[in-house]
Amino acid sequence: MQHAVGSPLPPPHQPGQGPTTGWSPAGQHSGPPQPGPAPVPPPPPAPGFAPTPPVPHTMPSRTPDTTGHIQLPPGGPVPMPSAPPATAAPDPTSTTLAVLLIGPAGAGKTSVAKYWADHRRVPTAHISLDDVREWVRSGFADPQSGWNDHSEAQYRLARRTCGFSARNFLANGISCILDDAVFPDRPVVGLGGWKRHVGPGLLPVVLLPGLEIVLERNAKRAGNRRLTDEEVARIHGRMAGWYGSGLPIIDNSQMDVQQTAQVLNDVLSRSIASPPSW
Repeated sequence: MQHAVGSPLPPPHQPGQGPTTGWSPAGQHSGPPQPGPAPVPPPPPAPGFAPTPPVPHTMPSRTPDTTGHIQLPPGGPVPMPSAPPATAAPDPTSTTLAVLLIGPAGAGKTSVAKYWADHRRVPTAHISLDDVREWVRSGFADPQSGWNDHSEAQYRLARRTCGFSARNFLANGISCILDDAVFPDRPVVGLGGWKRHVGPGLLPVVLLPGLEIVLERNAKRAGNRRLTDEEVARIHGRMAGWYGSGLPIIDNSQMDVQQTAQVLNDVLSRSIASPPSW
């Protein structure tokens, strides 16, 4: 069948539409809309039935994280530890302390500090300045190759980093023991920087065994931690300047690590009761 030009084409058959539901040309004529059948209202609810109101759409509640942002107290200068009542003996094993263990290479500082920290009854951190200095991998300025501006700058930076770490640990209830070869006659590597970066409450203790013991222990070291005998003897001789300084000194020549840690507790007990002047 042909259709006149311009006349509408019949729509294609849609699924479910048969010939009896075909297209009616009258539906394409323009004109006023024809009224359709009135909408059928929903049936009234049965007697005694209350319709359920629609539930508004809400986002599911989020379970709070079990590990959120923990507020940490800032680390300020460490004050002097308060002395206990005269009737009670100070107990350094259960007191939050900041300890600086001083001594030459081979004195056993690191071994004693680790043992002391491991056997405390309160949380305790061990911070070794040598370890922090060696965080610098490329461009590390080894003082054994000569003390110069680069090695001094890296030493100062490591000491400041240790001080900040100690203050943050202590501000959050964790004791600290730091170890460093502090010289009594060199301001650059002296006590002043430690007091400035940690605080006046830092308790320094000198670990100073005999020269033959230091040489024997140094011989067991490897890498850049091992020094020449001449250098060990020179450092040990300068460390002797701590005698007469007022700082407590432990000669651990005839002590093992456990015995030295026990003596360290005794020394700290006296330092808490009567802090050294430094």
